[in-house]
Amino acid sequence: MKALICTTPHQFDYATIEAPEPAIGETLLNIERVGICGTDLHAYEGTQPFFNYPRILGHELAATIVATDAQGFNNGEAVTFIPYFNCGTCIACRMGKPNCCANIKVCGVHIDGGMRQYLTVPSYSLVHGEGLSFDELALVEPLAIGAHGVRRAGVGPGEYVLVVGAGPIGLGTMEFARIAGGKVIAMDINDTRLQFCKEKLQVTDTVNPATENALQKLEQITNGNMPTVVIDATGSLKAINNAFQFLGHGGRYVLVGLQKGDITFNHPEFHKRESTLMSSRNATRQDFEHVIASMKKGLVNPTTYITHRVQFNEVKDNFESWLNPATGVIKAIVEI
Repeated sequence: MKALICTTPHQFDYATIEAPEPAIGETLLNIERVGICGTDLHAYEGTQPFFNYPRILGHELAATIVATDAQGFNNGEAVTFIPYFNCGTCIACRMGKPNCCANIKVCGVHIDGGMRQYLTVPSYSLVHGEGLSFDELALVEPLAIGAHGVRRAGVGPGEYVLVVGAGPIGLGTMEFARIAGGKVIAMDINDTRLQFCKEKLQVTDTVNPATENALQKLEQITNGNMPTVVIDATGSLKAINNAFQFLGHGGRYVLVGLQKGDITFNHPEFHKRESTLMSSRNATRQDFEHVIASMKKGLVNPTTYITHRVQFNEVKDNFESWLNPATGVIKAIVEI
């Protein structure tokens, strides 16, 4: 079968590899859709911290079951899966947090992913498609990332929630902050993406820190209180460090975005607010199920995010362009 391999930063090569055979406890999937996410883009750029080359990318997947031993699943069924394979025995797994397993293997990051026709995955990772389309199923995972971050933040009704970064993960975070009852404020330096938030996500308040005084505008929006939840979805060190000043007293700052450097902040300013700083890594089955239920209820329409679509044999020629904001890419989908 044909696979697309990221051999080094900024280099893809198509190669013919053997089709996998499922072992006991594994399911063989026929990949139907692959969503391109920030992790894939950062891996291609060489800026993803948990990454080695060569690697087959792809973890936002929709698939059809070819063969499975998973109870309650059937051959031919449309599914997605939880791409964070956990050990089940470490302290995080024993605490019910397999998303941050000490020995985690993320499909498409630590191990080869789904940019190919067939893939074997642990049968425990399967998630029922619940009648959703392949396009929708491919977007469950990135939305679950946002849903998990919102759950980590404990967003409550009426809270002002500032989401920094209006890429796909940020958009999903905004959606689930809204579903939780939060008053969402979108921040980005790309006016096109902020306009997308207004038109597609009904986010009424937006801030562009590159063209306006962000602190003053946030004070105006929140009646001087500032957001009690700030969620970073940029993975930009500058953006992460800068957003500490936007946090209201008693607030929570959640880092969904990831970068390689050290974060810094003013301790007295952080301390006097009794602020909470936390990371949000991956997602859990609870988050996947919440996303799927929200899609089925019509609370989220993820297909509005899809701005680019290519066939598998076109990925190599198009991938570099998705790094350029001028292309207007929100979410690119690959059809296998």
